[in-house]
Amino acid sequence: MVLGMPLATFTFLHVLISLVGIASGLIVLERFFRNRTLGVSNTVFLITTILTSVTGFLFPFKTFGSPAHIVGTISLLILAIALFALYAGNLVGPWRWIYVSTAMVALYLNVFVAVAQSFAKIGRLHALAPTGSEPPFLIVQVIVLAFFVVLGFLAARRFRPGKV
Repeated sequence: MVLGMPLATFTFLHVLISLVGIASGLIVLERFFRNRTLGVSNTVFLITTILTSVTGFLFPFKTFGSPAHIVGTISLLILAIALFALYAGNLVGPWRWIYVSTAMVALYLNVFVAVAQSFAKIGRLHALAPTGSEPPFLIVQVIVLAFFVVLGFLAARRFRPGKV
């Protein structure tokens, strides 16, 4: 039981929150590209991405320090910087590209974990990379990383709040 829920229910809720975070993050990425106001999709992205990391720490574990804990810790640190850039820095000056960069890193980490979990849990993908170190897994992760590096760079160049 986690938070009074059976583990399966908690896992489903965690995955649902993660998927909403990824979907809303992709909307935020699109808004960066079109130089639109961030709106409610940005708030949903930040809240669900934070919740994804926080709920990840609530799963039963014997020792702290697994790759999931490392990714969750990095994600929360990145999100703290993003929140500072958004609310204290008001996306002015360097806070604009800092926010875009940290938001994209947080989104990338969510997608990275989604890919890793897909290879671990989906039978056909698991058969391609049972240990997570085989070429199909690595190729997909490199493609995802390249996608976010390129689109994050372009988003940081295009997004100019206040100049819609």
